[in-house]
Amino acid sequence: MSKVFYDAIIIGGGFFGSSLALKLAQKNKSVLVLEQEPELLQRASLNNQARVHGGYHYPRHFLTAVRSRINFPRFVEDYRDCVVDDFEKYYAISRLFSKTTAGQFEHFMNRVGAPVEKAPAAIKRLFNSDLIEQVFSVREYAFDAVKLKRKMRDDLQSRGVDVIYSAKALSVQTNPLKVNWQGSGGAFTTSATQVFNCTYSGINHLLKASGVPAIPLKHEITEMALIEMPEEFRRFSVTVMCGPFFSLMPFPSKNLHTLSHVRYTPHAAWTDESATAPSPYEMLDRYEKRSHFQKMVRDSSRYLPFLKNVKYAESLWEVKTLLALSEVNDCRPILYQKIPLIPGLTCIMGGKIDNIYDVYEALD
Repeated sequence: MSKVFYDAIIIGGGFFGSSLALKLAQKNKSVLVLEQEPELLQRASLNNQARVHGGYHYPRHFLTAVRSRINFPRFVEDYRDCVVDDFEKYYAISRLFSKTTAGQFEHFMNRVGAPVEKAPAAIKRLFNSDLIEQVFSVREYAFDAVKLKRKMRDDLQSRGVDVIYSAKALSVQTNPLKVNWQGSGGAFTTSATQVFNCTYSGINHLLKASGVPAIPLKHEITEMALIEMPEEFRRFSVTVMCGPFFSLMPFPSKNLHTLSHVRYTPHAAWTDESATAPSPYEMLDRYEKRSHFQKMVRDSSRYLPFLKNVKYAESLWEVKTLLALSEVNDCRPILYQKIPLIPGLTCIMGGKIDNIYDVYEALD
């Protein structure tokens, strides 16, 4: 740390916190990033399905799909070296229990400008036609979280942003605005003109420690199964829509695939309005992590029989946090909330990686 006062302090060095720090540094602001982990992008930025959304995932919310279509090419251009696009991506629509039909899905994607066409017959034959109505070829990519971490670290350094690792923010105070935090060298207090709470699942824990009421958020302990695909399907990826189904995506940083299932990926869920609730990350540490992989693969192989032959490698465990609105209509808005009780403090959270451009717009 080179200063005792900054134009901005970013609490949380995930993708959103790091990107925001770079954006502010480009405006010639002095910026400090406090990251609780030993490295950047170690929590939700790493432990997810690594999907660069193209709008296909949200056929029930027009604005979310449109924003993904707008943000997709921007993300690919800005992070080209971190994006993986050498695989085939398909979306399959279930005949039963789906909240959208094949016709509705195709019509919706045409409306939002998302490239979509019916998959070749050879691909359709991979699916159980009794359960799958239609399969579509789409354009959707993945990102390599390790390469992204290195890029963010190098960019922050080149921009002169101060980053302190293993630094836990304890509270934010007003008059003057300052952050109390614990680092390897002891307890510190640093002042700033603006403070951004980008701690994702830890947003409310920091607010409550600062004497501020919690924001209505829902937390889930989630498991992302990492699997080895049969050699002939290494470049294959699919999402079965739209409801209690599953998704299979490349996970480039480990040269594996992720398998997620709407029914089995969440292991536990809760809200944290209570002033005495432990932090979500404490809840995750205490949780007995028993994999649901066998349940995931048993159900998903009914739709895609070759999945019986995948090999389990390991699981990624993380806390997923959602705004209450997202549960109702499948939207993925950003949280960009100023805190009136602490002027200068703003909480920021996104539901997917391309939401960062919505954050930039809100900031501007």
